[in-house]
Amino acid sequence: MNNQSKIAGFALPHINEDNKINRILSSALEGRIGKITDRRESNQLNLVYWDASFFELDKVKLFQSASEEEKVAILQQCCEGIIKEAYFIEKAGVGYMAKMVTLAETTEERMLYGCFCGDEVAHLSHICQFLPEFVLNNEFAEVGNLFLELLAEVAESSDKAVLLFILQVVLEGWGLTHYRSLAKSCQNPDLGAVIQGFLSDESRHHATGITLLHQTQINSRNRGVIVEILVKFLQMVQIGPQSVLAAISDVKGGLSRQQSIQVLTELDTQTHSGIRLELLRSLMQTEQSVGIIDELEMLGMFQPLPAERCVF
Repeated sequence: MNNQSKIAGFALPHINEDNKINRILSSALEGRIGKITDRRESNQLNLVYWDASFFELDKVKLFQSASEEEKVAILQQCCEGIIKEAYFIEKAGVGYMAKMVTLAETTEERMLYGCFCGDEVAHLSHICQFLPEFVLNNEFAEVGNLFLELLAEVAESSDKAVLLFILQVVLEGWGLTHYRSLAKSCQNPDLGAVIQGFLSDESRHHATGITLLHQTQINSRNRGVIVEILVKFLQMVQIGPQSVLAAISDVKGGLSRQQSIQVLTELDTQTHSGIRLELLRSLMQTEQSVGIIDELEMLGMFQPLPAERCVF
């Protein structure tokens, strides 16, 4: 299977705006969600959609002592990472919902996932307006995000129980909290309104996952797969805001191990990871998750790590 045919579709290219397919797509989207204003040119240089306090950079001494130029560069990298990740998540969502159309067991379920696929297309179209052109033209080169790699891996599964539990119950629930936070703190009113507009759709997708999971059996085999995937995901959460640390390191020309530990300590990584891990545990609390949470607990996956264990 080549990269372009995979469910997440991360390697699928964009076509020229003058292409006939693009014009038909624009017309179809306009009929569904109204005309979208093209903001890409105005967003070519200004990617600071969230301020320093959102990333808690105001607590980091290295950031506070940086030059204004360095501060802007760090913020731009942090914000660009968020918007790129949202782009890839929504792109994967289109492929996932299309796949679930084929796995539907009733006419109504197929119709529902058809609607959800349209939701993800609309979200993707909106997000594209807030990424500069050079990102869309070189998008696959930007994939190196462990979370996105895991997302793409899970989307390839043919096990419906795994797909529902991981992607719709856990990750859609996680995404709802994430999007609420992004919308509330966004410095760009247009982008904030766009993300806010995603919430009702994402809530419906999450609720559907919970409902369908109640009708789906989790056996010992797929329970083992679910635990294996969740271990990988929870490990990412345990080690805190690595993207913020990477942005500071990139702009400052590299950090020593001690400097990295100091940054994560100032970001209070252990407390914040603990809050996120508790949220994820609560999302996993379903009738079908018997044994899953216990096994993850035994592996210590809900324990946040101190800063010194988050630097490699």
